[in-house]
Amino acid sequence: MKIRMLCERDTEAFLHLRKQVNEETSFMLREPDENAMLAKQQLEQFLRHSPQDHLLILVAEHDEQLVGFLIGERGVRQRNSHRLGLVIGILQAFTGQGIGTQLFMTMEDWARQQGILRLELTVMTHNQAAVTLYQKRGFEIEGTMRRTMLIDGDYIDEYMMAKLLY
Repeated sequence: MKIRMLCERDTEAFLHLRKQVNEETSFMLREPDENAMLAKQQLEQFLRHSPQDHLLILVAEHDEQLVGFLIGERGVRQRNSHRLGLVIGILQAFTGQGIGTQLFMTMEDWARQQGILRLELTVMTHNQAAVTLYQKRGFEIEGTMRRTMLIDGDYIDEYMMAKLLY
């Protein structure tokens, strides 16, 4: 398994990965059709600027196939530039193999080099596998946001989780 920064040659594979992850799970924020445009926008922004320009995209590669990603968006204002908001996605066939841990370790190294203090994310409260991964990586639940998502007619709560790097 190889964890690395996204590069231009990954364009189509990355868009396909984002689509596939969204189709495999209901744990992502956006519906699959809503995600396609965002994925393209993030990809274009990332390829136009260096990662130090507030956007980090890491990918997990297995046998030349992208199987996971971690996106970090840094605050763009002076008052919140120490924060990095995170989104992670891994293909179902590759979950439980330590890929999430490897993505987080690589991201944290990058974040420390950038002087980022706070990592933050949200996770649906019933997504126990993700909550366990985040807690294993040192994230703490800071609160519960009630009924933040509407999925298949049901309202879902989310945890706000964060980790301070120093």
